Amino acid sequence: MNFSMIRFILSQVMRIEGVLMLLPCLVSLIYGDGEGIYYGIVAAFLILTGFIGCRFRPKNQTINVKEGYASTGLSWIVMSLFGCLPFCLSGEIESFTDAFFETVSGFTTTGASILSEVETLSHTALFWRSFTHWIGGMGVLVFLLALIPMSGGSNINLMKAESPGPSVGKLVPKIRYTAMILYVIYVIMTVIETVFLLIGGLDFFESICLAFGTAGTGGFAVRNDSFMSYGLYIRWVVGIFMFLFGVNFNAYYLIYLKQIKKAFSLEEVRVFFSVVALSTIIIFVKILPLYENAITALTDAFFQVTSVVSTTGYGSADFDLWPSTAKFVMCFLMFMGACAGSTGGGVKVSRFMIFFKSVTKEVQSYIHPKIVKKVTIDKKGVEPDVIRSTLVFLATYAAIFLLSMFIVSFDNYDMTTTFTSILATLNNIGPGLSKVGATCNYGFLSTLSKWTLTFDMLAGRLELFPILILFAPSLYKK
Repeated sequence: MNFSMIRFILSQVMRIEGVLMLLPCLVSLIYGDGEGIYYGIVAAFLILTGFIGCRFRPKNQTINVKEGYASTGLSWIVMSLFGCLPFCLSGEIESFTDAFFETVSGFTTTGASILSEVETLSHTALFWRSFTHWIGGMGVLVFLLALIPMSGGSNINLMKAESPGPSVGKLVPKIRYTAMILYVIYVIMTVIETVFLLIGGLDFFESICLAFGTAGTGGFAVRNDSFMSYGLYIRWVVGIFMFLFGVNFNAYYLIYLKQIKKAFSLEEVRVFFSVVALSTIIIFVKILPLYENAITALTDAFFQVTSVVSTTGYGSADFDLWPSTAKFVMCFLMFMGACAGSTGGGVKVSRFMIFFKSVTKEVQSYIHPKIVKKVTIDKKGVEPDVIRSTLVFLATYAAIFLLSMFIVSFDNYDMTTTFTSILATLNNIGPGLSKVGATCNYGFLSTLSKWTLTFDMLAGRLELFPILILFAPSLYKK
């Protein structure tokens, strides 16, 4: 185990977080709310500590799989621990458990909140909550790889550990340039959405906060009712961008290369398009009788479908009041999530594709024992290791889900609340149903349940294993 390299990576992460935390200080100066001092104190400590740690560059800079996973898991925990301190120091969130829950929810782009009155927060706190979404959306280690040259030739293990999906490949030969391309796409799309929101009449602060939440597929809003008080234009803009951020970023790179046909021929992207379209139609038909006009019904149907499938979690309607069929579709979308290589969470479209194709292949092998058929995606055979890792992921996911449900059930709330609280946090969505629905929050849960769901948010964002590996005793042996 290369502990010196893990220490070096954590120092880099602390330094980056410290620099990024200076932005809330600027917001505090602009709005004069006085909260920036707390962010400045934490930022100064992070920058100083990170700078000292980075002074001692390891001789061996190799990052194997275990170093990559351990570094990623520890980085997100460290980011969240320091990220929640300004909330505690300022008193805007008094409980450390609640502050840590809120911050992990931000960085993991979950959007589950313990706050019932977000409008009482300072501009500085509101900005930091939304900004954590943007930081966590693409991943701080991807940002690290984009900015800082790291030798060793095995940096792909960092990106694999942090990037969502069953497999991660390079867009270009060098991993640093891949990271840079991803972040350029990310920034450009965020800026474009901000401009569209400004055109819609929102001020710059609200526009940038909502764009951060959309880009990171997070879901922290700056109004108590999330999106229920916004007009149709704003809902369509955010709905479209939630959909776009749920698409595999490889498609955008292909579009940049003017390979538009190839981009839209990606099987995962086509399945994602189809699922969103079909789900919107089904929900629109089921909720139409509840609305005065078809346009508003279609808007809310599309908005909530894209919000849930991208795992953003913004709410334009209380879908807990929708018919059972509509709620079932929403729960299915919560499980499935967005595309691999996007900023969205969930199990991922590609894993569902691999799973169903593997089941189909197995059924056919019983009917035709001599048939030789491979699981394919984009007309390419899926390697057996990828199929195996997908099935292991799903089995591990189910085990964590059931264990988490058992622990949260001690709170004695109804099964819908218990089930969807796990579903919404493990898949990084935010709102669930019943007591954790779109108009509710997680503040009423016990301390044990909050820590359980905090673990679920981290595990879900990091694809389970970078967090689980930290509990393996053999990891810490030299």
